[in-house]
Amino acid sequence: MGIKKYRPTTPGRRGSSVNQYSEITRTTPEKSLCKRIKKTGGRNHHGVTTSRFRGGGARRIYRVIDFKRDKEDIPAKVATIERDPNRNCFIALVNYADGEKRYILAPVGLGVGDKIVSGSSCEPKVGNSMPLERIPNGIEIYNIEMTPGQGGKLVRGAGGAARIMAKEGNWITIILPSGEMRMLRKECRATVGQLSNPEHQNIKLGKAGRKRHLGRRPHVRGKAQNPASHPMGGGEGRSNGGRHPCSPTGVLAKGGKTRSARKISDKRIIRRRKKKR
Repeated sequence: MGIKKYRPTTPGRRGSSVNQYSEITRTTPEKSLCKRIKKTGGRNHHGVTTSRFRGGGARRIYRVIDFKRDKEDIPAKVATIERDPNRNCFIALVNYADGEKRYILAPVGLGVGDKIVSGSSCEPKVGNSMPLERIPNGIEIYNIEMTPGQGGKLVRGAGGAARIMAKEGNWITIILPSGEMRMLRKECRATVGQLSNPEHQNIKLGKAGRKRHLGRRPHVRGKAQNPASHPMGGGEGRSNGGRHPCSPTGVLAKGGKTRSARKISDKRIIRRRKKKR
């Protein structure tokens, strides 16, 4: 994969870079695995904005991804590597021996013509999906289940990879890309390898228009708004807010918890991604 930079012919071109997509082998998706997406613009079923600064953007078609990888011991051949507008990693179209086609998240090193398989008896090579108890320690994994049979929930972003640290009884200890260390059941599945498109984090949009194409509207600072619209708004001249940073509803923005306090899975966390203050 490579990142391309253009000549600085305009202010927008000067700071922008794009992905060359050298790994992509097909640009049109498999029609049988596509669904329509209805845009919400950040609004709930009452039409009230619950997520600010969303709306517009290019039209997208959703590709149905197989996160479960539940076709046991049936080999599949990689047909294409494609770009998915709904995620930042690449996806691979695989043709199973029984004729079924599915999309999976493509790892680094997986190419057209490669064969993959899912099951307990397969070898731990790139693209194969298997229970955590069958994967050797230290090998990179992604698309990890939190509950057996639920489908992959952890490590699904571009360039992501987790590692198995230890095995003890029915529990497997893994370390996530964020630095969090947690325990999972040995029956949970994971896919071997590192997710594709690892240089996605180095791409710079360079101009506001490319952000709008992604469906992101301008983010307005609270202190630049009217006092009726935001607690930090108003004031004579360029005021500095007059209080600690907060949301439009007055919830403090810094130092507070962003994670729900009653998650059942929290008791399986050995080391959090952030140190407790």
